[in-house]
Amino acid sequence: MSEANVLSCSLQSINLIFEGLNNVLRELKQAHCFKTEKRRALTRPEQELFLSYLKNTPAAQYWYPIFAVLIGTGLRVGELTGLRWCDVDLENGVIDVNHTLVYYDHRTDGSKKGCYFNVNTPKTPAGKRKVPMLSFVKEAIIMEKERQELLDLHCIATIDGYTDFIFINRFGNPQHQGTLNKAIHRIIRDCNDEQFLKNENPEVLLPHFSCHSLRHTFTTRMCEAGVNVKVIQDTLGHKDISTTLNIYTDVTKELRQSEFEGLSTEFENVSKKVKH
Repeated sequence: MSEANVLSCSLQSINLIFEGLNNVLRELKQAHCFKTEKRRALTRPEQELFLSYLKNTPAAQYWYPIFAVLIGTGLRVGELTGLRWCDVDLENGVIDVNHTLVYYDHRTDGSKKGCYFNVNTPKTPAGKRKVPMLSFVKEAIIMEKERQELLDLHCIATIDGYTDFIFINRFGNPQHQGTLNKAIHRIIRDCNDEQFLKNENPEVLLPHFSCHSLRHTFTTRMCEAGVNVKVIQDTLGHKDISTTLNIYTDVTKELRQSEFEGLSTEFENVSKKVKH
């Protein structure tokens, strides 16, 4: 057999092997039905545990203001980290959301290579909005302001003409999502460890979650409170009402289930009393 024929046979064999592997992978996917785990909001007890741990634990207090604002406004992470002091009206209790701070790898850009920040302005009118401050959100921002004044800490970064960012690290640079998610993972670990030290069967533990889960948590609290869907859409900056309606439908479905479970318990209690 010539070398050309040997090479041709080898290539055919390799193709058959790859085709077989693809078929195996396809069957595995169908058999196991791989799905992305649905992001869920923190329950009320989990939210209370999270904020209480941050506020009352000296080692974690540094993180309280930024996560309190995140959970109490529903801002996207980039909107939160991009907030400047001039965007916050403490007197009237309003946050002006008008840009996003993004941190990513500029590998495909014609500009400078590497990971660094940029400021993006909203592509749609929905992204630019004013968000009312809840009392604990206002308190958290004041707390951050007083902490920075005490430490004589100032923002040293200017990004695309934007500066004076509120949430900065100890070097005076803006926070970004990666750092915040790492902080959340440590907080979950330490908080749960503390709960187990108090009780071998804790009533509440923190689940695994990320920054974006806190936006979903805020949305859930609004749905639970019966806030109008249009108000929820405007507050979250959703361009399409269907995005808000999908979340609202999911949350109200869960609420109905939990309410009916409670109703079932009530009927069972009444039924037991009748029997006696």
